[in-house]
Amino acid sequence: MEKIQNYINGELVQSISGEYLQNINPATGEVYSLIPDSNADDIAEATSSALRAFADWSSMPVEKRSAILLRIADLIDRDIDRLALAESIDNGKPVTLAKAVDIPRASANMRFYATGAIHVSTEAHITGIEAINYTSKTPIGVAGCISPWNLPLYLFTWKIAPALAAGCTVVAKPSELTPMTAYLFSKLCIEAGLPQGVLNIVHGLGSKAGQAIIEHPDIHAISFTGGTVTGKKIAATAAPMFKKLSLELGGKNPNIVFADCDFEQAVTTSILSSFSNQGEICLCGSRIFVEESIYQKFTDEFVKRTRALTIGDPLLESTKVGALVSEAHMNKVLLYISLAQQEGGNVITGGRRLHLDGRCSNGFFVEPTIITGLTCECRTNQEEIFGPVVTITPFKSEEEVISFANSTAYGLSATLWTENLKRAHRVSSKLKSGIVWVNCWLFRDLRTPFGGMKQSGMGREGGWEALEFFMETKNICIKL
Repeated sequence: MEKIQNYINGELVQSISGEYLQNINPATGEVYSLIPDSNADDIAEATSSALRAFADWSSMPVEKRSAILLRIADLIDRDIDRLALAESIDNGKPVTLAKAVDIPRASANMRFYATGAIHVSTEAHITGIEAINYTSKTPIGVAGCISPWNLPLYLFTWKIAPALAAGCTVVAKPSELTPMTAYLFSKLCIEAGLPQGVLNIVHGLGSKAGQAIIEHPDIHAISFTGGTVTGKKIAATAAPMFKKLSLELGGKNPNIVFADCDFEQAVTTSILSSFSNQGEICLCGSRIFVEESIYQKFTDEFVKRTRALTIGDPLLESTKVGALVSEAHMNKVLLYISLAQQEGGNVITGGRRLHLDGRCSNGFFVEPTIITGLTCECRTNQEEIFGPVVTITPFKSEEEVISFANSTAYGLSATLWTENLKRAHRVSSKLKSGIVWVNCWLFRDLRTPFGGMKQSGMGREGGWEALEFFMETKNICIKL
């Protein structure tokens, strides 16, 4: 059985304790590898390594840093099949999805920031005839990057790429539920010639390794993607230490369908925005609101297409819906479905754990589930489920659906379907979401800011915002 290793000071090493955690294949329910059970001692060693490497990496010409990161991107492209397979086995998602989305996006993240860092600019201001003010931007130091399990390599690189490109050194912790591609990535870093200590990857539990990153006094910035409850705990520890914080947290995203939509496009894309990656994407549109005049038509067609989705072995190309990431998460999703029924909801399709034949007979599969008949205030419509579960609710007017959409504590993303341009602008401006997609979903330009309002987080990732997060800006005033 393969033993995953930490990546510290340019070398693959076991945890200091020598203890391991089990890594379970969610499609089979079987242990297939072991993960280092790292603790504060491992984080201290990784941070020391990052501190030693910082002077050389931060002063290295940006073009040279860029070239190293681009080599890593090339190696991701070379190993796309191997990485996609590893992601599928580790996470439970269809291997076709990993190959089409996750791994290419990881490569794109590295390329975008490797090249973007070359074009960072500063400002100068002539103050009358008396002085000149100019700004400088320098890397903040050692950054802590903690990434989630739903899009493992995709979101791991989304954090470390801008940090490394900005000239920071990094102590990173991938999710203990999906560590494999981060481990394979560390091998690519060695092959690419990334200098020792620039990136350190420490595996383990959030309560031990993750908390140690948050608490370490020499880690000056924390970038975290995960649940809102965990984000609050991180802020409670890091804010009094005056660490720079970027928190990308949960979502309970509205998908609003007006009667004047392109019906075919709205239904087709709504299937994707509901059940892609088993609904385990913080941007999934889990609350679907449909204008009353087309509510029944939309619901009938949506149910029909949902029932046609192939749920199965993630390694088969025909599979559209794979396994949930863990047994505990599967049980949480099933509990929410039960709660919805207690709240008066009608499960019109799905709602059960699915037992497959063959090697996946003990896997963590849940049928794509559609629920109607619930109020917007119920827990099912207020709390993040993070699984293949959506509710469909009719609405009568623009004002009503805006109030429905904004009724939760979250504000990450929203999707809007209408052919009326004035309505698109009008409704988008009133939605309390950090991202609004009109007549599309998950259409990303890496130059644009990414992040949420309210309890969906603080700060923005993407574009210049991500690079600047990992930098300190200084103004220098020289009197003439």
